[in-house]
Amino acid sequence: MEVLIDDIDRAIVAALAEDARLSLKVLSARVGLTSPSTAERLKRLEERGVIQGYGARVNLSALGYTLQALVRVRPLPGLLQKVDKYIQAMPECIECDKVTGEDCFVMRLVVKDIAQLDTQLDGLAEFAQCNTSIVKSSPVKRRLPVI
Repeated sequence: MEVLIDDIDRAIVAALAEDARLSLKVLSARVGLTSPSTAERLKRLEERGVIQGYGARVNLSALGYTLQALVRVRPLPGLLQKVDKYIQAMPECIECDKVTGEDCFVMRLVVKDIAQLDTQLDGLAEFAQCNTSIVKSSPVKRRLPVI
């Protein structure tokens, strides 16, 4: 379901996507409204599900997670739900999509080293076939499309 928003709402969403810690005063100045008007629009965006939450961008390598891997997962016959639950319980899995095609899932793992990656993949091997690619860099970080 598409939610229609106007240019001011777009500006609010874009500003908060760039920096979720903006104060209401700064956000209001950026979009050209008073603080109460901006607060009301923000409340409506949250209620309509356009803004679902606020968060911090974390430097994973600063926390010791030096490797990221993209893993395509193909569950063995009859084990789709088991694989789904296993993936959801993996703390190293920071993102996972259920996809069409030969594979059923594509997940992003963060690990401290190759040994930890092997451990995670070994645990999954009894339920699924995996194809793993190590991420060398991310030239495009997660971002909003044009809104």
